[in-house]
Amino acid sequence: MKTAVRTLSLFALIAAFAVQAAESAPDALVKSTVNDVMSVLKQNKDKRTLLNLAEQKVLPHFDFAEMTRLAVGRPWRDANDAQKKALENAFRTLLVNTYTTALTQAAKSDQTVEVKPLRLQPDQKDVIVKTLVKEPGRSPIPIDYSMRRTSAGWKVYDVVVENLSLVTNYRGSFSSEVARGGIDGLIKSLEEKNRKLAQG
Repeated sequence: MKTAVRTLSLFALIAAFAVQAAESAPDALVKSTVNDVMSVLKQNKDKRTLLNLAEQKVLPHFDFAEMTRLAVGRPWRDANDAQKKALENAFRTLLVNTYTTALTQAAKSDQTVEVKPLRLQPDQKDVIVKTLVKEPGRSPIPIDYSMRRTSAGWKVYDVVVENLSLVTNYRGSFSSEVARGGIDGLIKSLEEKNRKLAQG
């Protein structure tokens, strides 16, 4: 279940965030990027193209430092700067690899993403953008994006699929890895997963 939801949540990053200007509304950014990504999916399903799509259109607008910090949890405080950077890089690579696989699956289906309008207050710095992933013959799947206003525009720091947080989901497995082998053990485990995904 967790793996399925994780894959789904990473497909859902399709409804992600090509930030064009810091003052743009988060829901408008989500909607415009949905259209861009869906357009590419209809024309090209090559894995390399989908990887580039993830790298260029989606992932630059996620706050990986914050996502990694939240996913690692309390042990993050005990990590040194080199370990934190290694964790962030490994976690980012894991999401890129998993997301590209999910995009490949999405390209074979007839899914659409509905972005719910957001009432944004002028001084609001933290929002949740709600979306629905729809596919004929299946119930719509709610996916919420926790976003924070930064100096570089709106950044995503968590994704919640059917009330299951991506960050919380990873925190459970990360905690087990840290308990077994410390921070270095978690880094090694992530890097090994990335090698297997790259080979697959």
